[in-house]
Amino acid sequence: MSGAAAPAWVPDESGDLALVERARRHDQEAFRLIMQRHNRRLYRVARGILGDDSEAEDIVQETYLRAFTHLDTFRGAARLSTWLTRIAVNEALGRLRQRRPLFDLNVLDTMDEQGEAQVIFLPSAARDGGPEAAAARAQARRLLEDAIDQLPDAFRMVFMMREVEEMSVDETAFQLGLLAETVRTRLYRARRLLRQTLTRSFTTTLADAFPFDGARCERMTRTVLARLPAAPSEPPGE
Repeated sequence: MSGAAAPAWVPDESGDLALVERARRHDQEAFRLIMQRHNRRLYRVARGILGDDSEAEDIVQETYLRAFTHLDTFRGAARLSTWLTRIAVNEALGRLRQRRPLFDLNVLDTMDEQGEAQVIFLPSAARDGGPEAAAARAQARRLLEDAIDQLPDAFRMVFMMREVEEMSVDETAFQLGLLAETVRTRLYRARRLLRQTLTRSFTTTLADAFPFDGARCERMTRTVLARLPAAPSEPPGE
């Protein structure tokens, strides 16, 4: 590896670094803050790989347990979110391989050009308005999530990372072990598949897709905290 500058998506996040130092001293509030800060990204990434809510939650829990018991290996060379995401991706891909032993992220992308799906038109998902507008948004979000779930695995992973979680091409390629050009190609093909069943107006609902906050986020946080090993009676020396 040459001495090239680090990618733009690896800034110095001093806030996260401070939380890591506190977590190394078994500060429960630091664990909680780290999880609340990163729950949604990890859940979206895991769900993008596995396409299942409960399995994605399992992966997020396992990611935190693995990370929090190996905080000594985090040196701060990359963002904490990048480090956690890499763990989540590895955990999710491991489970996917157990489910589908022949799955290969590097398989040659192919596309059947025959039989385009019919486009479904739904009410506007505009954010203003009363109960009818809210119902339209909920319907649009459900249909969008269903359409994403139906994407081929390799396309769904890239789409979730790039469009839903808004990762850069470089970070998505790094997390999945792909070339940047492969990421761009798979994203293009994922968009094309989605356009066959959804109108362009649904792109405004992406920010709300696959939510992971409120009571659900708090439940996940409590579960992980309960599973963490007890703190030692004496804090480790500096």
